[in-house]
Amino acid sequence: MRQRLLFSLILIMVVSFGGLIAVFAAGYHPSLGLDLQGGISVTQQPVGDFAPEALDLAVDRIRERVDSLGVSEPEILRQGDAIVVNLPGVKNQQEAIDLVKVTGQVYLRPVQGCANEGVTTTTTVPGDTSTSTGGTDAASTTAAPGPSRRVSSVPPDSTTPANGTTPDTTATADTSVTGTTVAGTDTSTVDTSTGDTGTTVPVAPISTQVVSDPTQQQILPLLGGGQCLVGAAAGDGSVFQNDAAAEVIQGGWGVTVSLRGGSGGEDVWNAIAASCFNGDATCPSHRLAIELDGEVVSAPSVNQPSFNGSVQITGSFSENEAKNLARVLKSGSLPVKMETQSVSNVSPTLGKDSLHAAIIAGLIGVGLVLVFLLLYYRTLGLVVVLGVAVSGSLLYAVISLLSHTQGLALSLSGIAGIIVSVGVTVDSYVVFFERLKDEVRAGRSLKNSAQRGFAGAWHTILVADIVSLIGAFTLWYLTVGSVRNFAFFLGLSTMADLLVAYFFTRPAVLLLARTAWMSRRKVMGIAITGTTPAAAGSAS
Repeated sequence: MRQRLLFSLILIMVVSFGGLIAVFAAGYHPSLGLDLQGGISVTQQPVGDFAPEALDLAVDRIRERVDSLGVSEPEILRQGDAIVVNLPGVKNQQEAIDLVKVTGQVYLRPVQGCANEGVTTTTTVPGDTSTSTGGTDAASTTAAPGPSRRVSSVPPDSTTPANGTTPDTTATADTSVTGTTVAGTDTSTVDTSTGDTGTTVPVAPISTQVVSDPTQQQILPLLGGGQCLVGAAAGDGSVFQNDAAAEVIQGGWGVTVSLRGGSGGEDVWNAIAASCFNGDATCPSHRLAIELDGEVVSAPSVNQPSFNGSVQITGSFSENEAKNLARVLKSGSLPVKMETQSVSNVSPTLGKDSLHAAIIAGLIGVGLVLVFLLLYYRTLGLVVVLGVAVSGSLLYAVISLLSHTQGLALSLSGIAGIIVSVGVTVDSYVVFFERLKDEVRAGRSLKNSAQRGFAGAWHTILVADIVSLIGAFTLWYLTVGSVRNFAFFLGLSTMADLLVAYFFTRPAVLLLARTAWMSRRKVMGIAITGTTPAAAGSAS
């Protein structure tokens, strides 16, 4: 028993103080939020008609762009139809505007060739025309839009049986893009498959910040890894109706979407389809890229020259991939044009003053609480002081690590959450020590009182902390911005309290209660009865 208690005590102290030393040695520290370090706030408003799906997609695209640059915990909020983006640490207004600028425009671009599909990490350099990056097989990838994905028309009499499958009635001229996935097709080569062995796709570093120019040939990144050399846009998402849907087709997930009629819809699509189906000079790969904001979302092969009213895109899709593509096509039918309404610099001066005031107030508050506990609980008050030090070290190490790896930012509301959690921590000590006093008053030995006292107190501590965690999680899940930051740090501090209460406070008090030195003293001003000093000493 004694060894287990010592192991628990040493373990929590090594983890907390060792973690603190490690983050200091690595140079990690908590990242500060917009209110503490300043930054830029950008407000955008959609202009003209737009689909709600397009606005949701715009929010997602902004978040992807901001996250890719490692901005610490940006706030991306929808306020009605407006999108507000708060960027901590960003100082340049034009940089902020460019960062959050999205068009929501879907372009249809012929593919010259693709390289490194499904490969998220590559060691190639600009101009490298090597023919392989490790043999990634499109049939086994889940994100890269490989040639096993096909574009075909929906058969007029097609119905979806109860089992969720659709008979394959599409005739194809190219056996490499028939209704079944071509197992073993290696799409990691850079050959454009035009028949000209000297034609290859140049491999360039994949950037998440490619600016789309639909009038020019470009190398664009593929969703899921890799890149494609695409030609100028031959059409855009307005050729589609606003009815794209992900569904089970021919035993696998795919997307069905209707074409608009006339020269702005079906005619444009059929011209692109005929070009890619025939593999002419503008589309030698027989593949059509569906591009959104500088990224190729999917690049399926076209397996027929003309379509009549609707399109099916099938292949090795997962359910999430099919739903994402359907959302892209649906929003592309009515793209959202965002207009910047305001750009404002947020000064950190007020935030820094507030931070200093919060730190001073927190230290004074914690100090007064510790002094009171030392005076009231006497020797056991030292356990509280050490426990608060362990909890603080653990919190600092975790917050610093999350700031470095996950972009977590500590805002003024987060500091408030940590300070409030001090009350939760102190409550745990008070519950335990009061139960210990009751056991001592009942005439039991200090060793027995400590064991019984913690057993009775732990249930109360656990229930109280779970209630606090439920409240913190509810706030975090249902709110945004500063309230969410408050909830997160309150929940994090509460979990730290649970760990410290069980792995530090429990073994520390139980080990002290076993010592003859502690048994010969008054505990919290109460003389121990039921044992003599000699007996207590022999019991240790």
